[in-house]
Amino acid sequence: MTIATTRKPPIEWTTTIFMAILHPLALLAFVPAFFSWQAVGLCVFLHWLTAGAGITLGWHRLLTHRSFQVPKWLEYVLVFCGTLAMEGGPIWWVGLHRHHHIYSDQDPDHHDSTKGFWWSHMEWMFYKVPAEAEIPRFTKDISGDRFYQFLDKNFFPIQVAFSVLLFLIGGMPFLVWGVFVRLVLVYHTTWLVNSATHMFGYRTHESGDQSTNCWWVAIIAYGEGWHNNHHAYQYSARHGLQWWEFDLTWLMIRGLQFLGLAKNVKLVEKA
Repeated sequence: MTIATTRKPPIEWTTTIFMAILHPLALLAFVPAFFSWQAVGLCVFLHWLTAGAGITLGWHRLLTHRSFQVPKWLEYVLVFCGTLAMEGGPIWWVGLHRHHHIYSDQDPDHHDSTKGFWWSHMEWMFYKVPAEAEIPRFTKDISGDRFYQFLDKNFFPIQVAFSVLLFLIGGMPFLVWGVFVRLVLVYHTTWLVNSATHMFGYRTHESGDQSTNCWWVAIIAYGEGWHNNHHAYQYSARHGLQWWEFDLTWLMIRGLQFLGLAKNVKLVEKA
């Protein structure tokens, strides 16, 4: 049964308070004492590790859409990296994303872009998500995995432990840039795929929704900006289907193929 909403559900206070605290903390990056080029480099690297290798490669193309296969140990490593992005647990994330594809830009879609840019970008998270009730039926293939269950229940303590580790290694600069700044950048990078790529750009395929191909989102989101291509061919490991559609995540998959680690890679025969 599809759960539809006609008005905004109750506020999700945990997420709302967390975001209200995190964003001001990221402004500590402007304090000279908390700046170092090493910390900036760490932020860039961890952005790629958690949002690129973790969310885009691991959670999205591998775990959600099963666009390719890797050894289980590598799957676990990639999914753990995605957990460090603090976007919830993998079972929760995969379930909601699969739900989104079925109901994209319809009322049951939790970040339905027809409700406005800011709703699809971040406002939807400040309210209870009715679609959460349907996660079990969308995650039967992974919900029994004890490692994923552990990550789902403990993604916040894992982030706290990671924060302590960075502080012990590099002090406040590493904490501010490696956690606060990095998380804010990761969040808005990911959220732009929900918002901007349903509003700006061009449409190559009829996908039954408002998804678009947006080049600048593709650049900062590791190829996820070719969203109309993705919605038309959800199973494809490659989102940038034309030669000019640069897709860094696809290059990572090709690298894994070269190393013999990625197999059964699914592609679009003709786009």
